[in-house]
Amino acid sequence: MLVGVPREIKNHEYRVGLTPESAAELAHAGHGVLVETNAGLGIGATDADYTAAGAKIAPDAASLFKAAEMIVKVKEPQANERQMLRDGQVLFTYLHLAPDSEQTRDLVASGAIAIAYETVTDAGGGLPLLKPMSQVAGRMSIQAGATALEKAHGGRGVLLGGVPGVEPARVVILGGGVVGYHAAENAVGLCADVTILDKSPAVLERLSMHFGSRAKVLYAHKDAVARAVAAADLVIGAVLVPGAAAPKLVTREMLKTMKPGAVLVDVAIDQGGCFETSHATTHANPTYIVDGIVHYCVANMPGAVARTSTYALNNATLPHVLKLANLGWRQALLADPHLRAGLNVFKGRVTCRPVAEGQGYDWLSPDAAIAA
Repeated sequence: MLVGVPREIKNHEYRVGLTPESAAELAHAGHGVLVETNAGLGIGATDADYTAAGAKIAPDAASLFKAAEMIVKVKEPQANERQMLRDGQVLFTYLHLAPDSEQTRDLVASGAIAIAYETVTDAGGGLPLLKPMSQVAGRMSIQAGATALEKAHGGRGVLLGGVPGVEPARVVILGGGVVGYHAAENAVGLCADVTILDKSPAVLERLSMHFGSRAKVLYAHKDAVARAVAAADLVIGAVLVPGAAAPKLVTREMLKTMKPGAVLVDVAIDQGGCFETSHATTHANPTYIVDGIVHYCVANMPGAVARTSTYALNNATLPHVLKLANLGWRQALLADPHLRAGLNVFKGRVTCRPVAEGQGYDWLSPDAAIAA
């Protein structure tokens, strides 16, 4: 199979779909790898590095999309990239379709076979291709929030850990999954006053056992969320409903109860955001202010630490890329129900139920799509 790796073109996106080491694994397995020129510069990988790994270099995206049988990316294809997809071509990347009707429409029209990293599952019910970026985003959310809290960036002028004689910042984390756990780890490490809210008793027990007295762990009923948000200096939105739009946990009315200059960091923004006042921002312009509250809603947070993120992501995605290349998309999806769960759009049909229901498409199950 000829696998194509285009240069990412989303604002300040420096990651790349395959590292040179991953390209070498594909080449060793007998597959062709075509990498757009300069695609790896954001992680310090040159065209020469890819050539040494056995890949060939494409001069531009158009020639790469035209030639490749499978496209491996990091972020969702941008509008001009979607126009280059073709019938039967495999696209393997993050998609986050639930809040993005334009992308869904274009993928349906393309006839491509679109497999989303974020809905691939594992035997334990987890999301193994989302997990490494959730780990990165969770840790980064505290760094970003701490910076946004600085007065020069519109914040309250509060240091997360305080100093002797001055109380630390109050950090509230909505959601105790992978993002929330890693956010809490960093916030606790900086000596902040940390509260984590979640609705799963199992998650609450696990967090309580791990953090002990270092963080408060509360059940996320509406009153508890409202009280915690009102008292917070920094709120991290870390909720996830796989494949679906994120629930709006913080309303605009709730902003009026918050301290002026408090900060909201919406890690769920890829899925539409969990704050009512959220809209996606970029690394170039990461924040905006609504009712005196600073919002940080960068939709590709891990792109800022591209090398760490790319290698962490490839550790998780490479086995699936190899399976798709070795077996072909049909046999790979038939053989692996967890990879099959990643099938979001298939030759003009929406195969992710939450996306179909949320956007008004007729849903076709992945099993039925492949069988047809």
